[in-house]
This record gives sequence, structure tokens and C-alpha cells, in this order.
Amino acid sequence: MIADKIKDLREASDLTQNALAKKLGITRASVNAWEQGISVPSTQYLIELATIFKVSTDYLLSVKSNHVVDVSGLTSKQVAIISELVKEFQNLC
Repeated sequence: MIADKIKDLREASDLTQNALAKKLGITRASVNAWEQGISVPSTQYLIELATIFKVSTDYLLSVKSNHVVDVSGLTSKQVAIISELVKEFQNLC
């Protein structure tokens, strides 16, 4: 949930609600409303939050990301090796 992520990121950055609000040029009450789930940040503030906390907007919005690997130009054997590596790394998680 975005409310929890904002609060967790703010606290991990040792920022008060007031300090974060000042960085964003908004009121502390607005930050508090986000963290309480009463309201959500606009697109502009999502981008600013992502920049401040050095995370992606997808992370803030809990969007699951899928990564794509361009295998054009590789042989079928090379593609199979890459597929096996991906499966191996997924098993480690």
C-alpha cells in the first residue's frame, strides 16, 4: 500500500513529516493524509517522492515489474541457457 511505503521510506530516510513536506512544498497535513491512506499523492508528487527516496514510481504504486531480455540474434541454445539461468535465480529467491 502506498501509504505504508511513503511512511517507511520517510522514516528510513530519517525525515519527519514536516521535513518531507518542506522538500515537497506542501503541508505536513498532506503528508500525514498520504501516510494515513486518507488521500494519495498526485502524479507530480509521486514522481517527486520517487526522486527523493531514489525508488521507482512502480515501487511506490506496488506495480509488479516484469523484465524483458532481448534475445534477438541469439541462437536457440543461447536462449535456452539464459532461460535456465533465470529459472535458477528465481529458485534462489
